[in-house]
Amino acid sequence: MIEAVATDRGHQIVAKIDIGTTKIDFDNMDVAIDFSTPDAAFENITNCFEHGIPVISGTTGWLERFDEAVGHCKKMEGAFIYASNFSLGVNVFFELNSYLAKMMRQLKTYKVAMEEIHHTEKLDAPSGTAITLAEGILANSDYRRWNTSNAGEFEIPITSKRIGKVPGTHSVLYASEVDQIEIKHTAHSREGFALGAIVAAEWLVGKKGVYGMKDVLGL
Repeated sequence: MIEAVATDRGHQIVAKIDIGTTKIDFDNMDVAIDFSTPDAAFENITNCFEHGIPVISGTTGWLERFDEAVGHCKKMEGAFIYASNFSLGVNVFFELNSYLAKMMRQLKTYKVAMEEIHHTEKLDAPSGTAITLAEGILANSDYRRWNTSNAGEFEIPITSKRIGKVPGTHSVLYASEVDQIEIKHTAHSREGFALGAIVAAEWLVGKKGVYGMKDVLGL
């Protein structure tokens, strides 16, 4: 999908890296896009930094080494964008989620809960997108952490479901005894993720530093 969107926007794919790839020609690259696996992401990303290649990464499940990757990027004077979700709509959803959390902070009768649904091939749970949403709530509320089971009073419960080929659905629900407020993002295909990654790659070329999709979209 990334290749199709990139080609449609006039770009050329000069390398595709997979398990077993032993030789990579970095000389003709302007930027690398990493959508791999948690076990491969860190090495893929830092290898690009070593060769002066800016990196867009949408791989989740490896963030225990994120700070290390950022440090390596800065050391090599590279350029890096990580996002748990590159969909343009999801990144607007992130901002909406944070704004709603601010408004709900004083309304103690409402309790928040989250649900995410993805295809059965997704390896990590909860999704990186769900974690980003939870972090947006934590930063703007009195909640202290998120949890996937038996959430306590100051914890955000996250329910993860793996169903068929669902590209990704994320819901944030505030419920009280008298009513409820829900915001929801539903992806209809993976094309939106690919488009956002290409837009980010176009934006990152020629820059140095560590950025996010908020920078790309001017949010």
